[in-house]
Amino acid sequence: MRHLKAFHIFHVAASSASFSEAANRLNITHGAVSKQVKVLEGYLGQALFYKQGRHLYLTQEGELLKQYTHTAFAALEDGVSQLKQSQQQYLEISCEPTLTMRWLMPRLSGFHEEAEGADIRLSTAGGAVTLGATGLSLAIRRDDFKVEHDYNKVALVDEWVGPVFSPDYWQQVRHDFSCIRLLHSQTRRSAWEDWATRSGRNELEGCSNQTFAHFYFCFQAAVDGLGGALGSYPLVVDDLKRGNLIAPFGFMPSGHKYVLLSQKRTPSDLEYRFTQWLVGSLSGCVPTEGEANGLSGMAF
Repeated sequence: MRHLKAFHIFHVAASSASFSEAANRLNITHGAVSKQVKVLEGYLGQALFYKQGRHLYLTQEGELLKQYTHTAFAALEDGVSQLKQSQQQYLEISCEPTLTMRWLMPRLSGFHEEAEGADIRLSTAGGAVTLGATGLSLAIRRDDFKVEHDYNKVALVDEWVGPVFSPDYWQQVRHDFSCIRLLHSQTRRSAWEDWATRSGRNELEGCSNQTFAHFYFCFQAAVDGLGGALGSYPLVVDDLKRGNLIAPFGFMPSGHKYVLLSQKRTPSDLEYRFTQWLVGSLSGCVPTEGEANGLSGMAF
């Protein structure tokens, strides 16, 4: 394409605060940026920037062209990423940290048995994510944030939550909720309050509190008998089955769900197979009727 270099330099300059910043990002001189912008303005026959005082601003035509170049170069980046991934025999997957540690990792061998030789590379993060150009193929998230990009979103499972304790700790506090130490996470500060609001219960005021940096610390602390954690069912299901934790007050829907985010393009074979396995494995991870009601139907 004619003047492709000039379009790219304009694209960077339009996204920068100045030609100097664009030059630093492109590793070229300020003069080279200015020259290519002038070339593009001559080709289009329209001014793209104007100065006001010491600041540089886009003209109306420049703002319009910025939208076009953003779309074009984003599509190019995604296309290049797709070409690279089609040659790869691995997937880069971002997943919520606690879900990774307490649900996904213990089950990943099951996918390896279905897809022999598959290389799944996990990274942990929550919230907003950018796929494609960053190397990430998929992201597994709790839907508690606004997705800024136009991604496919597959619902995996509704989230059910409830208080969990070690059996010994529950005996220690003599089944009295007001004696419980509430274990909090800095990453989900309002978890207990949200549960109390949805359940219509207000017994939290008399409880003591302890806060940890991450959600998964809360569950380990609960297993170790330090207090009670507000458990999302997939994150505690294994410890419930082993008897390390009990949920005497059962579980209730939190109003959130876990979702899988992917780019709107034809997936690679490995990406498709992992998606099908994940949907099948996690979709049924909800409490039974007995678990939802509590071990013995106890109430506050």
